[in-house]
Amino acid sequence: MIDIDKAIATTVRTGKVFFGAKNAIKNAKIGKARLIVIAANCPKNAHEDIEYYCKLSYIPVVIYRGTSIDLGAVCGKPFMVSALTIREPGDSEILKLTEAANA
Repeated sequence: MIDIDKAIATTVRTGKVFFGAKNAIKNAKIGKARLIVIAANCPKNAHEDIEYYCKLSYIPVVIYRGTSIDLGAVCGKPFMVSALTIREPGDSEILKLTEAANA
């Protein structure tokens, strides 16, 4: 099983990511994201919008078990991160999370 915290940290360091719910919604609308990670305490309206647009664009969504503060800490940022958009995974194997969920 992949350690999601380690995979997220590696992706932030080596890949191309965007922080925030607004970026997640925008990238889901245009279908440019490879994966979107949502914090457990993401605001309900943003959470619903992200999931709706991801479903339309066939973008996988992962619900992070921790809060937005925890997700920000894993990303190495001094602020809360309610959603994380992954455009390029870099050296991380985070996209295997979606393969495991689909299998």
